[in-house]
Amino acid sequence: MNKKIWIAALLVTVMAVAAGCGSKPTAAPAPSQTQGAGTEVSVPEDQTNENETNDTEITDPVTVETEGTTSTPDSTPSSSGSEGTTSSGGASTDSSSTSQSTEQKTIKVFYTDPEELDLHEATASISYAADDDKYKEAFAALQQTSDDKLVPLWAKDIELKSVKFDAGALTLDIHMPDTARLGAGGEAYAIDALKKTFFQFDEVKSLDLLVDGQQSESLMGHVDLEHPMTRSE
Repeated sequence: MNKKIWIAALLVTVMAVAAGCGSKPTAAPAPSQTQGAGTEVSVPEDQTNENETNDTEITDPVTVETEGTTSTPDSTPSSSGSEGTTSSGGASTDSSSTSQSTEQKTIKVFYTDPEELDLHEATASISYAADDDKYKEAFAALQQTSDDKLVPLWAKDIELKSVKFDAGALTLDIHMPDTARLGAGGEAYAIDALKKTFFQFDEVKSLDLLVDGQQSESLMGHVDLEHPMTRSE
């Protein structure tokens, strides 16, 4: 009798244990969002789509605004305007620099005869824009003539290196080759011809003749050369 009771109790216990193991525990509710590294936060699909849409709408205006900033349409007209001003000013300067007038004058020039017996007066026409050019043209007139009866005392081989005029004092610097040298009579005539030609200009009060930049005692070795030569009244 006791053995049957014990067996029955054992069966009841086994069945109770088996019933307890077979029942499934209820799933715990999803935990609320917590902060911390490595925690996955589930986001509803609708909310994800809205975020993506919002991101797109923000990105587009930024791109358009950047392109507008890089354009500079007003820089070219301003620079071209300044160039136009400069070019017009340059044209004005060029026109004023070329407005010099040329003056013509008939002067007295002195030569000798083929026998070098005397000094003869002739006339020549010269043109010049400045006083320095006037003196150069007068010296060039002494070196040539179209009259066969007259002979220049200043050969074309003589080079006029420079001309300087300051407060009535005229200085001529020449280079004279040996082929242009004359005798004593020709040298005296040459100096007189030079003085008569340049002292006809009222502004010239004195005349100094240099040879290669130096004050020479004699022009050709026969007649003394004064430094400077002055107008004889």
